[in-house]
Amino acid sequence: MGAGHDHEHHHHHDLEPVAGSWRDEADDRPLSVARRRFLTGMGVAAAATAVGTGTAAADDHGSDHGHRGDHQHGPRNPWRPGDRWYAGDHHIHTKYSPDAQYEVATQVANAREYGLDWVVITDHGGVAHQKFSIDQVAPDIERARRQYRDTLVYQGLEWNIPGAEHATVFLPPGRDTVDILRAFEAAYDGGVLSTPVANGGRGLIQRATSADGEPYALAALRYLDAQVFAGRTEIALMLANHPARRGVDSPHELRGWRDAAPDVAIGMEGAPGHQAAAITSANGGRGAGRGYYDGSPGADSFPGYAPTATENPYRGYGGFDWMTAKLGGLWDSMLAEGRPWTITATSDSHQNFADTFVPGSQNHDQTGSRGAPVDSGTRQVYGDFWPGQYSSTLVGATSRSYVDIMRGLRAGKVVAVHGRLIDGLDLRVRAKSDGDTRGVSTGGRTFVRRGTDVEVTIEVTLASRPNFAGAVPKLAKVDLVAGPVTGPAADRDAMTAPETKVVETFAVPGRATGKVRFTHVFRNVDRAFYLRLRGSDGNRLDSAGNPMMDVLGDDDPWSDLWFYANPVFVDVV
Repeated sequence: MGAGHDHEHHHHHDLEPVAGSWRDEADDRPLSVARRRFLTGMGVAAAATAVGTGTAAADDHGSDHGHRGDHQHGPRNPWRPGDRWYAGDHHIHTKYSPDAQYEVATQVANAREYGLDWVVITDHGGVAHQKFSIDQVAPDIERARRQYRDTLVYQGLEWNIPGAEHATVFLPPGRDTVDILRAFEAAYDGGVLSTPVANGGRGLIQRATSADGEPYALAALRYLDAQVFAGRTEIALMLANHPARRGVDSPHELRGWRDAAPDVAIGMEGAPGHQAAAITSANGGRGAGRGYYDGSPGADSFPGYAPTATENPYRGYGGFDWMTAKLGGLWDSMLAEGRPWTITATSDSHQNFADTFVPGSQNHDQTGSRGAPVDSGTRQVYGDFWPGQYSSTLVGATSRSYVDIMRGLRAGKVVAVHGRLIDGLDLRVRAKSDGDTRGVSTGGRTFVRRGTDVEVTIEVTLASRPNFAGAVPKLAKVDLVAGPVTGPAADRDAMTAPETKVVETFAVPGRATGKVRFTHVFRNVDRAFYLRLRGSDGNRLDSAGNPMMDVLGDDDPWSDLWFYANPVFVDVV
């Protein structure tokens, strides 16, 4: 696939109209009217009903292979020459978050300037957001869509997952989008559920992250899946954000989300935002940890995430979340079950490095907005990058359209990249001895006969231009990681895949330019396995070639760059 994240945004005259106005209530079918009236008035009492009646399905622990069509025996994500990547960011905040400050248009304009094709506005959920902000941000998003017609702008929110951390939840534009988000947040946001005033004088759960909220999270995901099934939206997605930051996303919760709604709960931030947070104070930074991963266990943290002197799940590794970065770790343990689980990279942009603007003067709790930001004239000490300035989630899609980008995410055609380390990636996996002349690509699944040789071809388009730190990054190596698919784990809190390993490391010649190509053959395969790719600039590696733990308060994010590509599954039949 060629890179879609360049600076040359071509203005197409045949672009489809902006789909789905927040004002559009034209669907007058009796069932739709009744459903809309019900959902508009839906409160936390409905959440209790949903939790009480809908949690049994979570007990189905069987492995699945993605969205509904995946259960058919046939390849997924067939390789196509010339497919394109579309760069985006699913985790962006505005003045409608209590701890952020920018206008929607400002975030979209900067994302466009830094080469993004799509963005998701994800202001923090909670009582004020549900009551005020959703309706205020919707027209701002619509105006941004019309102003920047070559950038897709989704409306979503950062969901306080009951019993866990945060997540991006988003939908494509549509007449019911705002109603669905409003009802979802009222009934299932952990911040709302734990607020006594919002729940008739009592909180339905102790804390947003306390374990008594876990059933509400499963009900919430089934609610979103039901909206798709009912035809109120074509697709709805959830991605867990900064999952290891506070250690409250336990392994069984990740598995539970995936099982409850595999078409909705598709993955997690492999690399969190706030990557500028570790820039030193002397250089105008916060002097914290990359991603603000500088915490320690708390009351609701999973006890299995026990930090040691040599391994700390509460730290980043090469700027990536420990769940993703640890070879044979939690991400691999889910893949070893045969569960597709997509990883991404985002900005989590709240307040951006070297900016001079400060928040407006409005009271967010009372109005749902902090008001227009104010230029202080003085450079502020902030820990984020603008969308696309440092992190990109590259999605392989058939077109630059709202639904197709989301389908690409759901299908796992995704590469998470820091610092524009690469411009493109073409992965092809096929069993040539079976006469498979096509093969599958990133996020795909293929079926081969036992004893077949499986060929993996990797073509990387190297960075050709300076990144936004002013240097052309140099890819030093590409690791091919693989492990057997062993089926559902008996322990729902399993977080290791002992047989997963780097099967080959490809060194990139220092003077290489353009494209480099590598090939590996798995000989005489006799059981199902998965494979994935990661690449590094080679600046900070341990003795085994793995990423090193990020250094708190003294870490230049531009000097330790990685990319991670989502897996391909090979089933033996």
